[in-house]
Amino acid sequence: MKTVGELLKILCLISPLFLLSCNVAKDKRDVKNISYPEPLPDSIALVFLPGIVSSDSIDFGSAFSPDAKSFYFSRKKNNRSQLYVSQHNGNTWTDPAPVSFADDRYAEADPAFSPDGKLYFISTRPKNESDTVMDYDIWFVTPLHDGRWSDPTNAENINSDSAEYYISFTENDNLYFASSRAGGYGEEDLYVSKWVDGNYGAPDNLGSAVNTGFSEYDPFISPKGDFIIFTSSHRDDSFGSGDLYCATIDSNLKWGEAHNLGKEINTPTREYCPYLTPDGDYFFFSSAGNIKWVRSTVLKEKLK
Repeated sequence: MKTVGELLKILCLISPLFLLSCNVAKDKRDVKNISYPEPLPDSIALVFLPGIVSSDSIDFGSAFSPDAKSFYFSRKKNNRSQLYVSQHNGNTWTDPAPVSFADDRYAEADPAFSPDGKLYFISTRPKNESDTVMDYDIWFVTPLHDGRWSDPTNAENINSDSAEYYISFTENDNLYFASSRAGGYGEEDLYVSKWVDGNYGAPDNLGSAVNTGFSEYDPFISPKGDFIIFTSSHRDDSFGSGDLYCATIDSNLKWGEAHNLGKEINTPTREYCPYLTPDGDYFFFSSAGNIKWVRSTVLKEKLK
């Protein structure tokens, strides 16, 4: 007779609907409590921290810090994006301020934390003194012992001569991102760079089940790497200028056909920057100039 644990493993293998529940249950054992603001959303998305994070600017992209005390996001003002952070002071979330390593000469966005605590982002900073092309590259900063961040470092093994966007990690350090580099299926494609022997390898295109002749960008990969959520534009089943789609991976590590997340999430405007909180409870995304959040249970119905 099989144990409860063995039965759970079988369910995780055979049921995509059960997949998210399995991942969330494991993640919660390793995550500190997040001080979510009231009111909490259920199946209908709400604007996150209106007047603090979601303001009269264009606010998008989000990531909680590993200690759950900071909320990082992107804000576009005067036609330039910068990274901001709001801190939880024990009672409430504070008014956001630019990150300590900010340089307003360059556009920066898309914060994401790697499993080892580095903060990744995209920036138009030059790679070196001879770099005069103002395209986006992936960069990262390392936490220092005194609570500060290191100087930004360019992720050279991942970047190309074209633009790179949005970063997401599996729990084993594989890095997913979007790029407009040559050789893809469309304007932007989704890629993965695998962590091997302490370094990131050459990026691999995720293939035609996910990428199309249209534009695919802003990937969020699940901690286990078994499902992905991303934005795509101009597909036949689109509700607006850009919709959120999801796809699951099979036992042969092949991506299945991507499906629209539906009208519960997508609208006639653009939805982008998907993000699942570290405890698995809430799904964040950006729409209509705001950061929005909804209970992650809405995803279980879509991951079929």
